[in-house]
Formats: sequence, C-alpha cells, structure tokens
Amino acid sequence: MSIETNTDLEEALHLRQLSEMDALADQINALPPARVRTFHPRRGRMSPKHHDAMERLWESHGVDVPLDPATALPLDLAALFGREAPTVLEIGSGMGEATVAMAAADPERDYLAVEVHTPGVGNLLSMSERRGLTNVRVALGDALTLVGHQLAPASLDAIHVFFPDPWPKARHHKRRLIQPAHVGLLRSRLRPGGTLHCATDWAEYAEAMLDTLTAEPGLTNAFDRFAPRPDHRPMTKFERRGITAHRRIYDLIFHRSPIEGEQVQAR
Repeated sequence: MSIETNTDLEEALHLRQLSEMDALADQINALPPARVRTFHPRRGRMSPKHHDAMERLWESHGVDVPLDPATALPLDLAALFGREAPTVLEIGSGMGEATVAMAAADPERDYLAVEVHTPGVGNLLSMSERRGLTNVRVALGDALTLVGHQLAPASLDAIHVFFPDPWPKARHHKRRLIQPAHVGLLRSRLRPGGTLHCATDWAEYAEAMLDTLTAEPGLTNAFDRFAPRPDHRPMTKFERRGITAHRRIYDLIFHRSPIEGEQVQAR
C-alpha cells in the first residue's frame, strides 16, 4: 500500500472518529442532568492499529456503558472473563499502559478498565492482545454508571483511581470523582477487606481525598495519612509530569471494613 493510501486511510478513520465523538458529546449533553459528570468526552486520533483492535476485540473484550443509566444491565464478571477470579476495577485507564503492566504482573486477578477516551480503549485492547493477556477487559463510558448500575455490591477485590482529573478550580470541585457523593458507592462495590487505592499529584486534591475517605464509614486507612508509593503501581505519564513539575505524588490506600448491622451481598 502506498504512503498516500495509508495517509488517506488514517485521515478517513480520524474523521470517522471525530464524527463519533461529536455524536457522543451531543447525546451526553442532551441527557437529563441526573448528576454532574466527572469527565468530558475527549477527541483524539485513533490509528488504524487501534481501530483494528476495536473492530476485532470489542465483542469479546469490551463492555458498553450506556449513556442513560436507566438502560444499564447488570454485568456478569465471571462470564465476561470466562472464569471466577478476584476483579480489579481501574477507573480512568488512559492509554492503558499501567493497566496492562499490572495485569501482566498479577495474572491471578482480572482487570476491568473503564475509560471515556476511545483511542485509549483501542490502545489498551491492542497492547493486551500483543502481550497475550487474558485477564483484561475494558469498558467505554462513565465509570459512575458502570459502578452504580452494572457492577454488583461486594463484587470487586480492588478499585484503582490513579491521577483522576483534579478539577482545580473551586467551582469545578463538584466534578471530582473522589468526593462524599461517590465514595460510598465505590466502597459498596468492594468485598469486605477490599482495597480502594487513589493517587494524585495535586496537593489540595490529595488532602480533600484524605478527608473524604477518612470520613466514610466502613473505610479504614492502611496508613496514618498518605501511603508510601507502592512498588506494584506502575509509573504513568501523569506521574512523570508531576515529578518533572516538582510536585509531590500522594498515594492513599483504604480498605473496606464492616459497618455494624450492614448486610453484604456475596459475589
């Protein structure tokens, strides 16, 4: 195939993706404002390799998160992964490098990533296939819809929230993922003893996270305040940017603990 033909194909795929993302944004914006979104749809170029991975692998390795939570159906994790195993939810997997690295090093657990950036989803699928990983699946859409309407209580071994958007302006703090309105929901999806692990390079958000997680009944801090950086958490581009900008990296590791009288649904 000629260079010109390759270029034409890439441009056609890019234009198609832009059209799809514009349509997604229009659909999201047209929905009733049931809650404040913690993300905004992002557009980006999807390479032919990533587009091919989406076309071939989505049916077996992808999870559709509906725009309207009222239409969401429960997700059977055992059927999705083809086995019964502890499951880790990776919220905001970006381009997928960290998810793939952790899944490769932790084959006894399954990893479900959720991301709103289509090129990142395609890249994660492509990398997982290249590494021969069978314990990675990816959901495209709003993590809160996935958690609140598709995942069962006590179904997760761990939830990772690494370098979420800090929404630094005060008027945008209501869009933050780690806040009282959401943390109780995240906790409810963890098994007893399960782990909620957050990381950020934004000092003010780190303190807000610490206050919010500490105040949540049934979550117990594994450390006095912030956790030392664990070796199993891969370095991400966001972490590298923070280090380059001389910002401190904060890890927070909390475990689900029982609340008196609480009924826990078995997985």
